[in-house]
Amino acid sequence: MLWFRIDNRLVHGQVIEAWLPHIRAKTLVVANDELANDELRQEIMSLAVPSEVSFICCAVADTADVIRRVYKENAAQHVLVLFSDCADARAAHMSGLSFSQVNIGNLHYGPGKEQVCEHIALGPEDRNCLKYFSEHDVEIDFRCVPTATPKVNL
Repeated sequence: MLWFRIDNRLVHGQVIEAWLPHIRAKTLVVANDELANDELRQEIMSLAVPSEVSFICCAVADTADVIRRVYKENAAQHVLVLFSDCADARAAHMSGLSFSQVNIGNLHYGPGKEQVCEHIALGPEDRNCLKYFSEHDVEIDFRCVPTATPKVNL
């Protein structure tokens, strides 16, 4: 299983306690350019990841290659891929990472953003990304935790 999630908090309690077990993921990939260049933050985040789960940080443009390498090592691998925002997920998709569904778990409110539900605020760039996904047949799943009922439209 390969699961894609957008959550600007990246590695945090819901990911560790709910999503990893739900997916039965043995690999957690964080695709974020800023984090890929910050070894200290990577080390700090890795402390939250269970020891039986491989933790990989990569640049967004390298995500497809990283996933191919993971599956080359173990074709039955369950993988969770985290993006911090819609723009990163779209950039990865445009650079060759194929996916047909993405979960949006959390996008913080900020200037120019509209709160559309408890855990998601969308700005113009986010809406452009959602339109891109819709045009490329990528289903959007809006939910914080796997036990919640997925919303596919906001």
